[in-house]
Amino acid sequence: MTDRTDYGTAFITGAGSGIGRASALRLAAEGAAVAVSDLRREAAETVAAEIRAGGGRAVAVALDVAQAEAIAGAVAEAEAQLGPIDILVNSAGLILVEPLLDFSAATWAKVMAVNVTGTFLVSQQIARGMAARGYGRIINISSVSGLRAGVGRAAYGTSKAAILGLTRQFALELGARGITTNAIAPGVIETPMTLNAYSEETWDRVLAMIPARRRGAPEDIAEAVAYLASPAASYVNGEVLTVDGGYMASGMTQTGQLQA
Repeated sequence: MTDRTDYGTAFITGAGSGIGRASALRLAAEGAAVAVSDLRREAAETVAAEIRAGGGRAVAVALDVAQAEAIAGAVAEAEAQLGPIDILVNSAGLILVEPLLDFSAATWAKVMAVNVTGTFLVSQQIARGMAARGYGRIINISSVSGLRAGVGRAAYGTSKAAILGLTRQFALELGARGITTNAIAPGVIETPMTLNAYSEETWDRVLAMIPARRRGAPEDIAEAVAYLASPAASYVNGEVLTVDGGYMASGMTQTGQLQA
């Protein structure tokens, strides 16, 4: 394995907003050159420009991770401008909610194509170069929905559980080649995607289940990304880091007259 003291070059999917954007800015702050990849080129350009305005190096790359034939070209475009990719953050994701017994095959396929197949194919493409160089960090954004079921989330929850399986598979097969693969399971994070998934009433109920009594911010996840991408995490491989304000740790929040 090649020892590193810097962050090198990062490729981040879904980096036009939310967790992906926060991760791009955080890694840039650590000195990484960042390929800001997103389905929406305009959003990617905005984030890349923000990084450059702060003195960093960044390029915008348009990529729909559900389009398998587009991945190799997007990666080649990024590497032509920034050099070989050392860090991959798979942040692109899609949540579509339907009742279980009415869940359509089309909705299922769409979620799986982005969340699972997209994560697999982007990781596979970039890991080839990492393996050849003997160094790499792959960080997959899963969810607590991959650990615990949620109403209407048959596809989303299953896709996020599958990402955990992919994480372990990559960790096993690529660890000897100097590549670590880990996952982050965010809890309730305030992003455009999650804000659309809750009503004011359901927000109140969800917050009551979180010991920290607040929604997470994308920056909370970006800090975990920065750690897993760093040289300090060189012996962390195949792990799932929950960043959820204590949601997964909580159980009965009230016993008799006692309430958390």
